Amino acid sequence: MKKKLLAMVLAAATAMTMLAGCGGGDDKAASTDTKENKEASADAGKEEKKELDKVKVAYMPNYASLWVVKTAQEKGYFEEEGIEVELTKFDDGPTEIAAMESGSMDVAYIGPGAHTLAIQGNVDIFCFQQLGDADCVMGLKSHGVNSLEDLKGKKVAYASGTSSETILLRALESVGLTMKDIEPYNMEVTNMPSAMISGSIDACAPWSPNTKVITDEVGDDAQIFVSNADFSDIAADPASWVCMPEYAEKNKDLLVRFTKALYKAMDFGANEENYEEVAGYVADETKTDVETAMGQTTDGAWLTSEELLTELEEGKIAGYYEIQQKNFITAEKVKEEVPVEDYVLFDIMEEAGK
Repeated sequence: MKKKLLAMVLAAATAMTMLAGCGGGDDKAASTDTKENKEASADAGKEEKKELDKVKVAYMPNYASLWVVKTAQEKGYFEEEGIEVELTKFDDGPTEIAAMESGSMDVAYIGPGAHTLAIQGNVDIFCFQQLGDADCVMGLKSHGVNSLEDLKGKKVAYASGTSSETILLRALESVGLTMKDIEPYNMEVTNMPSAMISGSIDACAPWSPNTKVITDEVGDDAQIFVSNADFSDIAADPASWVCMPEYAEKNKDLLVRFTKALYKAMDFGANEENYEEVAGYVADETKTDVETAMGQTTDGAWLTSEELLTELEEGKIAGYYEIQQKNFITAEKVKEEVPVEDYVLFDIMEEAGK
């Protein structure tokens, strides 16, 4: 009887061990399965959250410089193209280009004047943005400057190597004067308002928004004589997006995607109904008010991507750069003629439009 009872106990223990063993195997399989599922989910999450390509962008604090790039950032157009932009403020094109040469910036928006450096091979243009009308020449009536002719012998501030110098040279030439006929004073455009307000200069060649700062502070004593539009029959003043030639060679696909985002922003920002919203983006970035930004919405000829691509196909965009270069040569800012194809990457603009 005892032997029979012992056998039954041993059989029960064996069965329990087998069941526990089976149960342990199921737990292990379930554990492995859960682990695999988690890893698969993690991999899927990584694909969904693909790392964005970062682009360090140089801009100038005005509407003309920011209306496209800031809109593309705020509306998510860069993110749609797999790009994250980091914006950094500069006062002028030559300084931006120096920053790209040092490697601290990747791409930059430049105004008309800095295009001399593109012609000389320092940078490549990968996207045309607009023809500018943000520059002017102005003087103080209280200093005896009531016309361009009155600039003779006067202290006139300008920013060398920028569109400020370009428009001053055109203005002087239009009345038979040269830089030798005035007392030229080279200074940063951002310092011109304080110089005009203090009366330490007689006239200057600023660009927006500095022009408005001067007129707001000085009032009727400040008179604007000419702007870019006054020379539209003889000159073209394109503003563009540029990068170092080496950067363009290594990052063509990235530049195409960057330009696609710009195109989307142009389509939104060129619509007059959206000016106030875009001005709000510009005001936020420049730490000014919307009214000030709205006052700069006439500083350029804003194009949609369709208009830009049509002008590109018709050869008008190339023509703008050709006219600009001829004027630089005439003004002795550029020594010799260079094919625009050598420094304007038309293929980037074309591919971005497909």
